[in-house]
Amino acid sequence: MAFPSHVNSQVTDSITEVNTLVLGDSPSMATGNMFMATSQALANTAHNATNQQNQGFVTFQAATSQGVSTLYSLDIASTGTATAEVYRRGLL
Repeated sequence: MAFPSHVNSQVTDSITEVNTLVLGDSPSMATGNMFMATSQALANTAHNATNQQNQGFVTFQAATSQGVSTLYSLDIASTGTATAEVYRRGLL
């Protein structure tokens, strides 16, 4: 007990013990909170990376489909003209 008072000494000792406990637990609680925040941030990063990769695959598939569609939609006449020009110039 720090100084004499009208409060029962057992009550003041109990409060002192609780205050000491809180002060002693604070560093471990802060460390635990930091670990939880870090693990949450890393989980969000992994989720974002997975989502970004998935969106990239969708874009690649769309580009491939568009390229194939463009190749199939070319006019036959233009292909024949280009082939004739190649043979005429003797490039083959």
